[in-house]
Amino acid sequence: MKQFGITLVLFGIGSFVLNLMHYEFRLLMWIDQWGRGAGIAIRVGLVVLGAALFFFGLKREKEAT
Repeated sequence: MKQFGITLVLFGIGSFVLNLMHYEFRLLMWIDQWGRGAGIAIRVGLVVLGAALFFFGLKREKEAT
């Protein structure tokens, strides 16, 4: 779960950076179809969800040991 969380955070942050340079990940090209505001909301959601999954996985890992 931690690795998936890290992946989501990297995609979200990377998408922000690439979007500033007028590029986008092929996997995330659909994000801006509903407008710039919705695209930003989806990117923020990716980062927040990824961070939550990472910390939840970290907590769960500590409890298991």
